[in-house]
Amino acid sequence: MREGPLVAVPHWRAPTWERTKFYFDALEAGGARYLVVEGDELPDNVRGLLLTGGVDVDPRLYGETRGPLTDRPNRKRDAEELQLLRPALERDLPVLCICRGHELLNVALGGRLLQHIESNAHRWQEDGTSNWHDVAVDGSSHLSGVYGEGRTLRVNSRHHQGVTEESLAPSLRATARSSDGFVEAMESTDRRWVMGIQWHPERPEMHPDSLALFRAFAQVCE
Repeated sequence: MREGPLVAVPHWRAPTWERTKFYFDALEAGGARYLVVEGDELPDNVRGLLLTGGVDVDPRLYGETRGPLTDRPNRKRDAEELQLLRPALERDLPVLCICRGHELLNVALGGRLLQHIESNAHRWQEDGTSNWHDVAVDGSSHLSGVYGEGRTLRVNSRHHQGVTEESLAPSLRATARSSDGFVEAMESTDRRWVMGIQWHPERPEMHPDSLALFRAFAQVCE
């Protein structure tokens, strides 16, 4: 039987579910096991939580009405993932939040989102492939512990919403930024290891070094 810490991954019941194989493969490559969770109860035996990409978070959760370019919300998914995130934070479990998960984490902790980024640099391209840009990693962070202090990373980009310094939740701090000022990575200031990542380190198009993030996540889940 495969060993390694057990990480909860919510199932969002969408046609794109097969894309989560990228997350499963990345978790296993990093040394963790995964448990697909259907519903809003976090099992007692999991050692971490992974929140994945998907449709836009409901703007009503941060006090705004839905803009014309914002996805139709999946309120059931929002509610279930928030119900999983809260006990994970209470139990001080490691939490890794990717793309939509990054945005949901910010909203859950009292932040807001920019509902649409005008620049095309952050969105996927018309043929469905990713855009690419650089992010600058801050020092003295979990992320710099993975990739190195002061490192500039070339990352894929598949989002049209974002977190800004002004909309960042009070208990989060930015740990990587794009050249146009968006918060591309962030972490909790009052929990052991809670990280949001706006890009997709799990996708095969990323450099193999990106799996170092999943190795670090698995290690802290031990």
